[in-house]
Amino acid sequence: MEEVKPSLVSGKVYLIPTTLGDNAPLEVLPISIKRAIENIDHYIVENEKTARRFIKRISPSKAQPSLQIETLNKFTDPAIIPTYLDPCIHGHNIGILSEAGCPGIADPGAAVVKVAHEKRIQVVPLIGPSSILMAMMSSGMNGQNFAFNGYLPIDASERKAMIKNLERLSKEKGQSQIFMETPYRNDKLLKELTRTLHKSTRLCIASDITLPTEFIQTKIVHEWKELEIDLNKRPTIFIIQA
Repeated sequence: MEEVKPSLVSGKVYLIPTTLGDNAPLEVLPISIKRAIENIDHYIVENEKTARRFIKRISPSKAQPSLQIETLNKFTDPAIIPTYLDPCIHGHNIGILSEAGCPGIADPGAAVVKVAHEKRIQVVPLIGPSSILMAMMSSGMNGQNFAFNGYLPIDASERKAMIKNLERLSKEKGQSQIFMETPYRNDKLLKELTRTLHKSTRLCIASDITLPTEFIQTKIVHEWKELEIDLNKRPTIFIIQA
């Protein structure tokens, strides 16, 4: 059996969840998030402006000029990601912040975590809201066997084929199928789902999770066809089970 070697680096990478919307952070985040923010000055974030605003809301007294922030998004050159972890090598902790929810889950932070493991840097996940898991928890569908499929294709024919394939997989495996859409295309996707899915397939719609406007309901497709619901620009998770 191969020996598990301890981390060689004293600095750690903390995965710091954020809110899922513009609500008071400490209404949905544990005090451990506040303690982490107060003790970390090095961050890897998707958007520096929103990250600084989040840090300010969590810890108003924290000196913003002292923060060292690196940006990680779809424009980041993968070759420079390993350099983002240099502070850990010098004994400093690093915090990874997502734009919403948990770093590494439907989030580019996973690329940093991968490198951290390769460099034998300890990764510390902190507790916080994940819209994917919270929707699954609330759906009443199979929580023993489920799959997250990210965004469906934009092309209409490809999207329809994917919906049919996910419904088939759900029926064959008894597996809940989770996916999402860019918020301004939610209504279009819902119409496509009600046209394409079998009328008895269950569909959960979970919008604005943790916000005052939270909406989570599971119905069969036939029932959704009879309802008018506005999902435009509302962060939404969709789950189906045939």
